[in-house]
Amino acid sequence: MAAHDHSMPDRSIPNDNRSQVQKVLLQTLFLNVFVLGIKLVVGMATGSLSLIADALHSLTDSANNILGLWANRAASPQPDREHPYGHQKFEAIGALGIAGFLSIACFEILKGAIDRILNPAAATRITGSEFWFLLLVLAVNIFVATYERREGKRLKSNLLIADAHHTLSDIWVTIGVLIGLAGVWLLKWQWLDVALAFPVAALVLSSGWTVLRENLPWLVDESAIAPEHIADIARSVPGVLNVHNIASRGIIGRQCFIEMHLIVEPTEVTAAHLITEAIETELEQRFSPVRIMIHVEPPSYRSEQLSY
Repeated sequence: MAAHDHSMPDRSIPNDNRSQVQKVLLQTLFLNVFVLGIKLVVGMATGSLSLIADALHSLTDSANNILGLWANRAASPQPDREHPYGHQKFEAIGALGIAGFLSIACFEILKGAIDRILNPAAATRITGSEFWFLLLVLAVNIFVATYERREGKRLKSNLLIADAHHTLSDIWVTIGVLIGLAGVWLLKWQWLDVALAFPVAALVLSSGWTVLRENLPWLVDESAIAPEHIADIARSVPGVLNVHNIASRGIIGRQCFIEMHLIVEPTEVTAAHLITEAIETELEQRFSPVRIMIHVEPPSYRSEQLSY
């Protein structure tokens, strides 16, 4: 790989924004514990199955924040001797942990609903003040999801975006619970509380799948950029005769790694080096932060294998 001018900012390594991510996670942890407390108190008072399930879902929100704080602490973008490619996969592992918590919450909601069907319990009861407390919970959840998603995009944090997905599912869960409790309160439809537990579980499971789908490519080193696109950029630089054996991995905008074999017209080392520098500059402008490895081969070499 051609040497970089270290007098300029190194665009191959992403900014370390973990302190900002930590601040967001601590704020959302406080709000999630507040929401959990209200749901538990009102759920126990009303005997609502769907609300108790919703409280369990909120418990996973708090657990996710704690897991996220650990993953964020470990996910330094700076490479070291033991981790020469950085530590950012720890953040993806944390996001997968969130998906796991969502799966557990889905199972518990379904289990509680089936138990209530097989073993009917005492009637659910709800008062106007308890209903208004739940509206407050909904407002807090909407704020947390909006704030966390906005900060996740600004800081390019998969962890915050994944946690925002979790909180978004909590919003739909709470809306479903409110509909069910309104039916119980106004229409005396006791069955509605149990019936709504099933779509709530489906929404939770859908959120878990979204988090899983967005983070697996990072962990399994799925191709980040089409090799044809990289080849077109390389060929646009004067002096390039051929580019082949192209590979890429990572997440565009977060951290990418690109490698390729290059055949150039000049045979002199300095001239070939300048060509690789020009290619790196073009790729960095499009995909920064990105680390690039280019293997230069002589003009006599032949290969038509674009990718592996």
